[in-house]
Amino acid sequence: MVNDEDKVFKALADSSRRQLLDRLREKGGLTLTELCESHDMTRQAVTKHLALLEAANLVVTKKRGREKLHYLNPVPINEIYTRWTHQFEQERLTALQNLKQALEGEKK
Repeated sequence: MVNDEDKVFKALADSSRRQLLDRLREKGGLTLTELCESHDMTRQAVTKHLALLEAANLVVTKKRGREKLHYLNPVPINEIYTRWTHQFEQERLTALQNLKQALEGEKK
């Protein structure tokens, strides 16, 4: 069974999918046609990428009449940041704080 984080990492592993997410970050509420305009891919390929992004919960959709609007959902990316990246960042910040305190202690 594939967990949610695995789906997110798999979705982010492809540069085309990251480009789609970048477009949705810049301007949400885009239709499939609008998303296809900036990619050198077939409509079917973009649809497959969007389906994978939706399965990873990175893209959410909303129906507006006959149109399906796509929006970026940043929550899964934030969860990865909180679990992985933030921990490494916190150690560096603590080390810098300790260094600052040590240097300030030498001045006194």
